[in-house]
Amino acid sequence: MSTDAFEEIAETFEFLDDWEDRYRYVIDLGKAMPPLEDALKVPATKVDGCASQVWLVPEIDDATFRFRGDSDALIVRGLIAVLSALYNGRPVAEVPGVDAGAELGRLGLQDHLSAQRSNGLRAMIQRIRETAAAAAA
Repeated sequence: MSTDAFEEIAETFEFLDDWEDRYRYVIDLGKAMPPLEDALKVPATKVDGCASQVWLVPEIDDATFRFRGDSDALIVRGLIAVLSALYNGRPVAEVPGVDAGAELGRLGLQDHLSAQRSNGLRAMIQRIRETAAAAAA
């Protein structure tokens, strides 16, 4: 139940043997994302529960889910890019059912993130699921 974009990330992770290289790859994914406009970095788009500043802006069009995001931390920007690959382009009704834990588990991210980063990642996933569920209702 994965997207092509996420599968590409998973394949790259398999190719990269060293976790340091994987970490750099995630950071590069984040650097490649366009920054979020300052006007969108408001309390309504801020994700609570993250150690760093995180903003997620949903964009639902024709029942297709997309979001843009940003963070003041490079690795978190990369995690936002990974979540974008996992969720963007899906039918909005499908988003809450995505097993993000299993999909991200394929990358081994949980084993290499601090407890605070893991909590932040869960908070981002929860925000995405809640937003999509509300839009689908």
